[in-house]
Amino acid sequence: MAVDSAVKKLVDYAVSTGLIEKCDRTWAVNALLETLRLDSYVEPQEEYGEVDLAAVLSELCDDAHARGVLAENSVVYRDLFDTALMGRLTPPPREVTARFRDLYADDPSAATGWYYKFAQDTNYIRRDRIAKDMQWKAETPYGELDITINLSKPEKDPKAIAAAKNLPASNYPRCQLCRENEGYAGRVNHPARQNHRVVPVTINNSPWFLQYSPYVYYNEHCIVFNSEHTPMKIDRACFRKLLDFVSQFPHYFVGSNADLPIVGGSILAHDHFQGGHYTFAMERAPVETPVTFKGYEDVAAGIVKWPMSVIRLRSEDAGRLVDLADKVLLKWRGYSDESAFIFAETEGEPHNTITPIARRRDGKFELDLVLRNNITTDEHPLGVYHPHAELHHIKKENIGLIEVMGLAVLPARLKEELALVAETLASGGNLRADERTEKHADWAEAFAAGYEITAENALSIVEKEVGLVFAQVLEHAGVYKRTPEGKTAFLRFTASV
Repeated sequence: MAVDSAVKKLVDYAVSTGLIEKCDRTWAVNALLETLRLDSYVEPQEEYGEVDLAAVLSELCDDAHARGVLAENSVVYRDLFDTALMGRLTPPPREVTARFRDLYADDPSAATGWYYKFAQDTNYIRRDRIAKDMQWKAETPYGELDITINLSKPEKDPKAIAAAKNLPASNYPRCQLCRENEGYAGRVNHPARQNHRVVPVTINNSPWFLQYSPYVYYNEHCIVFNSEHTPMKIDRACFRKLLDFVSQFPHYFVGSNADLPIVGGSILAHDHFQGGHYTFAMERAPVETPVTFKGYEDVAAGIVKWPMSVIRLRSEDAGRLVDLADKVLLKWRGYSDESAFIFAETEGEPHNTITPIARRRDGKFELDLVLRNNITTDEHPLGVYHPHAELHHIKKENIGLIEVMGLAVLPARLKEELALVAETLASGGNLRADERTEKHADWAEAFAAGYEITAENALSIVEKEVGLVFAQVLEHAGVYKRTPEGKTAFLRFTASV
């Protein structure tokens, strides 16, 4: 039977990737048969060589649907089912933690490298979907920015949405970050996580966990999350945790989203950081205006050449960075400068916070403090320091930690829309004749005049111009503008600390 060959391929894959040992084969086959609701199996004699995991799982989902085991043949239900299959082959948490710690004792980067591959081998990170993401680099006045159009998050299908409405309210797991996701079977409105394993870490003497993002916006994109479901908070303890983490994992950066709406991340209810093994454009950006903070002359500090408002602190002593960062934060929380349109609060609502990023560089600790403000006005109802309406055809969503550092995460709709813009520009067509390109018409017509556009170069030109739009997005999100007046106002704040 075809299903027997698919089962054998999946078990072969688990052995070859080290998820199971050869002596586990019979147990693994029977575990898969239970999930597939099959009660017999004939071991095929063929040897299959390298296994295409996505193809094998797709074949098993097709078979399960044909036999009525898989109720619906949509991506949500298929994901629930194939994750259940992979969960049968994923080692228990104690083994994963033990392996990680053994490797960490010799080399932290070896431990994270193994764990990252493991998260892909279990299909928690779906390699086949990540490969579909569009990625390119764009040269801007702030260096090369990273652009990605994320295509790896599956779209919700109508049947799953309808089914979710009929589900009783559930508070388990409380959110998609909670430790209780590890091994959870999922439901139509919550992803399956039987193949998910987290690693315990201690930062600032408190229990946290390390995992990878299933959507991987950059190399080794990790999430570090509090063992307790507690809200995000930027404070002195946050700075200590960030610097403690990079002392334990010096090859990683780590940062936190801000703790206020609009300028914060998508999950404010659960305290967490994001990090990884990647160098963003903001890290490469130099300090262009050195500053000195009174009482902290031993800490190298300055304003970074970046479209957002960034104070960089450097020292061999992490404690000194914590002390100064806390002082900057407390000052910024209550700081107003009407001439620069910065208000600490309006009608009792606080507006000022910080997006912090920590790293090690040349043996020193480094902390970037990105000043944020979430005030809204009638003219800018989504935020004054947020992409303005004229850029919404490219980026309307919040500017979180990843964007702050120089990586644009753009919506999936742009894959088709930008391709059509390029095609229409190359053919001399009318951008306003198609609703998919109409929203981009003013922008595209403006830049097209500066190029000789052909079918061969059209898309690369469009991609270059998207990068320049993203640089504008970051400029809009900067509380101090890169003008003489903005720089003077920025220095007024640093002098006040």
